[in-house]
Amino acid sequence: MTAPHSPSTDVTVIGLGPMGRALAGAFLAAGLRTTVWNRTPGRDRELVDLGATGARGAAEAVAANPLTVVCVVNHDAADSVLRDRAVTDALKGRAVVSLTADTPARARDAAAWASRHGVRYLDGAIMTPAATIGGPDAVFLFSGPADLHAELRPVLDALGGTHHHLGEEIGRAAAYDIALLDVFWTAMAGYAHALAVARAEGITARELAPFAQGIGAILPGIFAEAAEDVDGGGYSGEGNPITSAVSSMAHIVEASEAHGIDASVLRAAEGQARRAIGLGHGTDGFMRVTELLGRTAGAR
Repeated sequence: MTAPHSPSTDVTVIGLGPMGRALAGAFLAAGLRTTVWNRTPGRDRELVDLGATGARGAAEAVAANPLTVVCVVNHDAADSVLRDRAVTDALKGRAVVSLTADTPARARDAAAWASRHGVRYLDGAIMTPAATIGGPDAVFLFSGPADLHAELRPVLDALGGTHHHLGEEIGRAAAYDIALLDVFWTAMAGYAHALAVARAEGITARELAPFAQGIGAILPGIFAEAAEDVDGGGYSGEGNPITSAVSSMAHIVEASEAHGIDASVLRAAEGQARRAIGLGHGTDGFMRVTELLGRTAGAR
């Protein structure tokens, strides 16, 4: 087995879906010697043509270099590869950076496994699309040992963009990822619902889109104000009390259901707001529901 050597020149990428291929391509473009492997044969062909080394198996791939970057669909998929006995043995003394999205609990489990087997582990999350990888717009989050992150940074910098080390608690990057994806997918679900309602009223998606973008443009300031409310516990409703929010939600639900459009997502939000009002918070802002959701979680 080849001994680990300088992390400044060599990297292995496990997982060659769209994001994994983008990561490997960025490493190659930066001049790093790159080994690639994927469970589905054939996905390495384009990368090999660009100069990557295609490994015959996962154990061979991780043994080739001191650093392995894993980007697969979830930690179940990662575990099925990394926790194979031959692969685990080959990883001993080497570093793994996981850019596989999953829960904070799964990141902590992976770190505990790595520690037991002498594998140096850093968890991470990619917050931008595959097309941004290698360019200035890519955004990466990392958590885990600060010294390992600093050591690997020359290699990781080949991925471009901005890199944030969020602390040594290994689940922190995954926690940020989950929270931020919550914002994204809740917004996309809301947009899909809005387009359905608009279409039912004879408005095309193209006609609505510029106005939807205008709504999106006001959100950064609202997010910042809401964060102050939540951390400070003020929940000011001076500009828009939760009673007004409930009224707006009720109108959307009514209009949706009049067209036979499922409004269950917004009904859930309306229910949260009405619960806050019922608890005496009618003059507060909508973000009061954050506290009530937290109480629900704590009661489980």
